[in-house]
Amino acid sequence: MATTLERSASADTLPNELWFTRCPVPTATGIAYKLGWLTEEFAGDGITVRTLQESGSELGRHHYDHRLPTLIREGGNMLSIAARAQGEPTKLVGLTWIEESQLILTRPDTGIRNAADLNGRRLALPGWSQNDIPSHVRGTSIARGMSLHGYKGVLASAGLTFDDVELVETEDRLRNIGGSGRDLGPRRSGLGRLWPIEALVAGDVDAIYVKGASAIDGARAAGLVIAVNLDAIPDRRFRVNNGTPRPITVHQSLLDNNFDLVVRFLATTLRAADWVAEHPGKLREILEFETDGSAEAVDKAYGRLHEGLHPTLDTERLALLDQQKKFLFTYGFLDANFALADWVDARPLEAALALNSGRNTQPHALA
Repeated sequence: MATTLERSASADTLPNELWFTRCPVPTATGIAYKLGWLTEEFAGDGITVRTLQESGSELGRHHYDHRLPTLIREGGNMLSIAARAQGEPTKLVGLTWIEESQLILTRPDTGIRNAADLNGRRLALPGWSQNDIPSHVRGTSIARGMSLHGYKGVLASAGLTFDDVELVETEDRLRNIGGSGRDLGPRRSGLGRLWPIEALVAGDVDAIYVKGASAIDGARAAGLVIAVNLDAIPDRRFRVNNGTPRPITVHQSLLDNNFDLVVRFLATTLRAADWVAEHPGKLREILEFETDGSAEAVDKAYGRLHEGLHPTLDTERLALLDQQKKFLFTYGFLDANFALADWVDARPLEAALALNSGRNTQPHALA
């Protein structure tokens, strides 16, 4: 039960709803919600915890622009960085690092078996997204951004650059993603359909970048093979991408008006991250829902989930996020640049860690 100090905000200043949003990947936020802990944490305040992914409303667009003041977002950094670059007054309050099966796929007949074999080959580059909201086109061109940075990292690991390959533009696979009124329901992601698998199967390209459990299912069904497993590259700099590291962001007004709510939200997700390492069997069912992937693909993609699910704001993760921000600006995915240090607010996470360390009881285990 929350203490008097935790409930210090006046009832007059408490929102009726606290929103959160996450991408179709494993997050401590999504796990805490599926366990019922977030709902339980705020029920005594009369606050309903709601998620954009299951709202089925026009509010879904705020996953992309973060213009909902009572929203807490744990998702890919392309959209959160783009929202900040477009002037939204958000703050970065945590970063996770989750290895989630970043792969370069090829056909069995290409002979591509490692990063060096990509020299002189044709790599698929998904096109820019088609979006009803013009300002969202760059940040929501997820497949293009992830593919481009994935190639950059894997090529660099072998001493190669974009000058050594041919980038072949393919059609964007998820059209109008993030447009006003788009339903982001439980089977919202279509990530298995995000990647240009058909172009590879047809022989139009020699290799593609993919990420996540549902992409593994799609690749297996198409008879493709793994040329390079980016997760196996020791240097994290070569694995920086949309989800590595993954930011937790909040609106400045939520911090100003309801700081304690943010702290308690983070504290609950931290406890969910603790739970993950102790309940791998029960975790799988949650991840199948969160990622839209099969049990086999989830096991393959997220076997190291527990290693980076706890958010931090340590020097290494901030430096890696800054690398991603510079990449996005350099390659045209941002409207403007900004100083990363001005975005960071470490206070909520520090308070959440202190809150958990002071609690004598642990949340109940899932029955």
